[in-house]
Amino acid sequence: MLDPSLCIQKPLINSWTAFSWQVFDWLTTPALVLPPLICLTLLPLLFRRLRWRRRISGLGATLLCAYLLTLSPPMLKIGNRILVAFLPSDAGTTADAIVVLGRGGELRPERVDVSAQLWDARRAPLIFASGSGDAQEIADMLAQKGIPAGAIDGEPCSRTTEENARFTAALLQPKNVHRILLVTDPPHMLRSLLTFRSLGFDVTPHTNPLPNRLDTRKKAYLVFREYLGIVGYGLRGRFLPREPSEADLNPTAIVPLDTLSDRSAAPAM
Repeated sequence: MLDPSLCIQKPLINSWTAFSWQVFDWLTTPALVLPPLICLTLLPLLFRRLRWRRRISGLGATLLCAYLLTLSPPMLKIGNRILVAFLPSDAGTTADAIVVLGRGGELRPERVDVSAQLWDARRAPLIFASGSGDAQEIADMLAQKGIPAGAIDGEPCSRTTEENARFTAALLQPKNVHRILLVTDPPHMLRSLLTFRSLGFDVTPHTNPLPNRLDTRKKAYLVFREYLGIVGYGLRGRFLPREPSEADLNPTAIVPLDTLSDRSAAPAM
């Protein structure tokens, strides 16, 4: 496991994760959203001299229906199915390493179980945990399951999916690790797979289930935030083939991005 003291942790200012969760928290609180939408629908009709009253009212009604539909369980299932529909299947081939991505404590047990099962099935000789605040914890849980210390490695520096991929490439590819089994939750897998592939990994996705203990709002956050993440990564070219930067190739130079964080799980999860 990479020494955490080698991670140069710069403060994250205007964290995208915190901001996106605050916005999502507001949007998923009907008591805050429904009154403005109802007013937008009904109030214009009271002003007969208002030229665009019917159009404004129609816009409000459309937004109201769209809001109620978006938060419904069927729409959540559809959104998740679309994200996993493009994933290649796991054909059961062996790999050089199992890479498990951290997403917070609430999502940790399921991915640890899946990673241990893959190792027990001799799918790869190494489990590599990636993520600040997760890597060491995942390693400890794997050790408790009887995985030998020599089969566990990781990096505790990355705080975004982009950093997961860059730092993993910097540490594993010089050791001739190129074929990986990637473990993360279903909503997060598509963006993770495309990002790791862009840095030269041959990736086989193997999702872990979302825990039943997550409430509907947290599951909705994980699903719909991924659509924003995929668009954002696509616009920044993070799915295109590229080489790790010179700084990433030196573990002592691993520095989390001094930009908006795109950590892929909600706070307090």
